[in-house]
Amino acid sequence: MRVILKRTNDDYLFEAKGPNDIPVQIDNKSNDNVQGASPMELVLMAVGGCNAIDIISILKKQRQQVTSYTIEVDGKRKELRDAKPFEAIHVSIFLDGDIQPEKAKRAAALSFEKYCSVSLTLAGCVSVTYSIILNGTAI
Repeated sequence: MRVILKRTNDDYLFEAKGPNDIPVQIDNKSNDNVQGASPMELVLMAVGGCNAIDIISILKKQRQQVTSYTIEVDGKRKELRDAKPFEAIHVSIFLDGDIQPEKAKRAAALSFEKYCSVSLTLAGCVSVTYSIILNGTAI
């Protein structure tokens, strides 16, 4: 896989495109006129997006009826001398619908432990955890 980033202004704004040629704006969060997500925000979005797609796919195969799906991804960063990498990422999964709790748990476990390439890539150096809230109740 290859992505290409092209600088689009005199500051820190880049347009990134992957194999599907869909543009993503990347910018420096310290800038006053932010026009895109920061690289670290994109990491969290990638974790959430990867797991969301997996979980929805698994629940569909299990014939579960999902009426609403929201993910919140929180990253805790550590202070190093020059960088601030993530040391922990927690994903909160909010599901609504006619979904059996055990199937929701299984879908999340499969995503985080087997299928999501993003979470698995980070697993060696960052703690990635998750919780599931099904129809307003933690399971």
